[in-house]
Parts: sequence; structure tokens; C-alpha cells
Amino acid sequence: MNTKDQPSPEYFAQQEQLNDQCEALDAADAAGASTELVDLRALDLPMFDADEDAPGDAAELAATVRAADAILLGTPMYHGSYSSPLKTALDYCGFDEFEDKTVGLLAVAGGGFPVTALEHLRSVCRALDAWVIPHQAAIPKASNAIDDGAFVDDGLAERVRTLGRRAVQYANIEPDPDSFESQENVGAR
Repeated sequence: MNTKDQPSPEYFAQQEQLNDQCEALDAADAAGASTELVDLRALDLPMFDADEDAPGDAAELAATVRAADAILLGTPMYHGSYSSPLKTALDYCGFDEFEDKTVGLLAVAGGGFPVTALEHLRSVCRALDAWVIPHQAAIPKASNAIDDGAFVDDGLAERVRTLGRRAVQYANIEPDPDSFESQENVGAR
């Protein structure tokens, strides 16, 4: 879909925390986007092996990401980083899927703030030459943050909805000109 002339970009959301991500996708939808939730639990994505041609649902996943104008990535924090299923999904994608694409980040944690998971995802997306939205959503103490599928804290719910709106707002942002650093990113361009 060409989004230069219309404010309804396609979205791809990869994650495991469906309640949180759906709030962001609902906000993107309300802002005029066409959204799609991709639940990694439903995909056949074996551990990445560079010697194998896209097994299982890998080609379908890569095509979905390539077709999106913006991507929302959501993950639980495991051992200070993002989840293994998300890592595997990202391994099946590359510059063709992420270069100059707008990416929003959301992470949840059972304990304190999942800042390191967000930092790791931001680094991976930047290494793939994506444009990562400065606004991100961190949901600490997730078991206390959601009750019966809804956020308990209105401020936290608004932060997640803002992520969805920012994804729509920045879906067509013009990428920065190449820099010395981007030329040092082996495999880029």
C-alpha cells in the first residue's frame, strides 16, 4: 500500500503480550491505519539456520513485514532481554524487511521496568536501518497492570495507545541521509 497519499498504513505486530499490543493496534486503527496482529505462537518458525531456505512460515512472516509501512514489536522481558520467539522471527527478517521502516517498541515485565529488553530491540532495529519511534511503552509488574483484559492504570493505557498513534504519525517519515555510521553497518545497503 502506498502511504504517501493516504494516512492508513498497514501494520505488523509481532509479540506475545496480546492484550497490551492490541491496545496499541486499536489506537493505530482509530488513527486510520489498517492493522494486522501476527501472533508468533501461531507460526511455525524453527530456530534460524542460515543454511536453510526459509522453512515453515518464515517466508510468509518476511513478506508480511516487508509489506508493512510500520511495525510494532512487543515482547515480555526474559532474563533482561526480549523473548526467544521474537529473536527467531527477527532472524528470519533483514534489511529487505526493516530498512527505512518505522518501528514502535513495547515490552512487559513481571517485575521492574523492562528497559533492557527495549534497549536490545532498539539496537537490533537500528542495526537493520529501521527508524525506531522515540516513544516506547514499558509495562512493569504486568500481572498487576491488567485486570480482566483491561489496564488498571489509565496513564499506562494512554502510553500504549500513544505508541499506536505515533506509529501512524511517523509511518511515512523520510529517512535520514546516509551517514558514515550507516556505511559501517556491514550488510546494509
